[in-house]
Amino acid sequence: MEKIVSAQNSRIKNIQKLSVKSKERKEQGLFIVEGAREFNLALSGASDFDSVFYCREIFGSPETLQSFDPAISYEVSPAVFEKIAYRENSDGVLALVKMKDHSLSSLRLPDNPLIIVLEAIEKPGNLGAILRTADAAGVDAIIVCNPLTDIYNPNVIRSGLGCIFTVPVAVAENEEALSFLKSRRIRTFAAELQTSCLYQDTDFKVPAAIVLGAEAEGLSPYWIKNADENIRIPMRGKVNSLNVSVAAAVIAFEAVRQRNQLRINN
Repeated sequence: MEKIVSAQNSRIKNIQKLSVKSKERKEQGLFIVEGAREFNLALSGASDFDSVFYCREIFGSPETLQSFDPAISYEVSPAVFEKIAYRENSDGVLALVKMKDHSLSSLRLPDNPLIIVLEAIEKPGNLGAILRTADAAGVDAIIVCNPLTDIYNPNVIRSGLGCIFTVPVAVAENEEALSFLKSRRIRTFAAELQTSCLYQDTDFKVPAAIVLGAEAEGLSPYWIKNADENIRIPMRGKVNSLNVSVAAAVIAFEAVRQRNQLRINN
């Protein structure tokens, strides 16, 4: 197993490029996974690894790496790992993983799916937080429409705690996503502030897609006009909107509550 001790190594320089440039990630079809928890989720998610880098002084004994081809495993010195780590208190392991297919056709949905649709989300941290919510609530998929952030941005992986590996994600344009949902008779519920219909009065027991918009502007008129139903979260204070990740959690867990109650009653 090769040991890298120079930050000028071409592989180390490439990791640094991948960490900051979406274009590089797309061209190479690779993204960065850092941390033991995220790394293990990638393993359990049958991800296709390009290469693995670890620092023995931080990561400890690399038993986890024994199944890897030594040709793609690299030990690095503490100084070199410090150069490629993008988070504090790193676990000493970092991998380059090959991107998966994120087309709508790749989604495998149950008969009564619960989906979150996100339009033009800008902040990687919000997308990561919504992935965590989706994992916790047992949401069947996330559809990212008209994306303004790379779903493989390192901050998405970090803030999502690796849930990119546990929640199916598709990327599509608005029109494509709506057509997909309608073809499967999945009702769309658009979250917006002006409607009179409260989210807790909405029936989420049917095949459902919760649609949320960008942080600053909310949903575009396209979704407000074409959704089956517009819903809102009541605001009691002086600020008229929640962070999109919080709104996603509020509505998703109400949908889960209703579905759990349906199962109990049946």
